[in-house]
Amino acid sequence: MPTLSSLLMLATAIFAGAVVPLQAGANANLGRLLGHPLWATVVSLGVSLALILPMLIALRAPLPSLATAFKGPWWIWIGGAAGVIYITAALLLAPKLGAASFIVAVIAGQMAVSLLIDHFGLMGFPAKPVNAARLTGLLFIVGGMVITQIANVAPALANATR
Repeated sequence: MPTLSSLLMLATAIFAGAVVPLQAGANANLGRLLGHPLWATVVSLGVSLALILPMLIALRAPLPSLATAFKGPWWIWIGGAAGVIYITAALLLAPKLGAASFIVAVIAGQMAVSLLIDHFGLMGFPAKPVNAARLTGLLFIVGGMVITQIANVAPALANATR
């Protein structure tokens, strides 16, 4: 039986996921207005920084030790690069694919890599081997991606044959 704590965490994760399509749409429009999608990436990351700094100050978070961070594994630094890749891909692809097709493709990619991370216990996560149920979940997501894409292509094909 799920605990209240685990339900709250799931609800928070769902909320975090729900704002992602809003980010893609807002940044795509911002990129058009600024004249280039990479400027929207810069502005988006700048807004993120402007929002997080007051929170750090309010919480009186101690200054980080970069010396300690440099002793960590190389892959701890890829989060920022991943953010730039995602934001820029959303800026360029979401307007062309549509919000649903873009997001379901993102989720399919996230699930595939997440299963690998869990299976091998990468990046500090405990190992959780891929099993039939988890693989079936991934296949349902990939199937949803395919169905969503077919739904986008079918009307275009119907209009082209008229």
